Amino acid sequence: MKTPFRLFSAVLLLLLLLVATEMGPMVAEARKCESQSHRFKGMCMRHSNCAAVCQTEGFHGGHCRGLRRRCFCTKHC
Repeated sequence: MKTPFRLFSAVLLLLLLLVATEMGPMVAEARKCESQSHRFKGMCMRHSNCAAVCQTEGFHGGHCRGLRRRCFCTKHC
């Protein structure tokens, strides 16, 4: 009679451990707003160049996006 109870306890403990590790810390992530860069000229090939231009426009960063490779600036809303 003790063996099934021990097996059930071990399975329950493993299940609780698995659920606890999957949850992780609860962190609220800020929304990001995007806007196409007004100062970036030409095709956007490097994210770092786009981000540098976006920072001069008052944004936090930027990235290249789309088939036409345009620079989009990002900031926290």
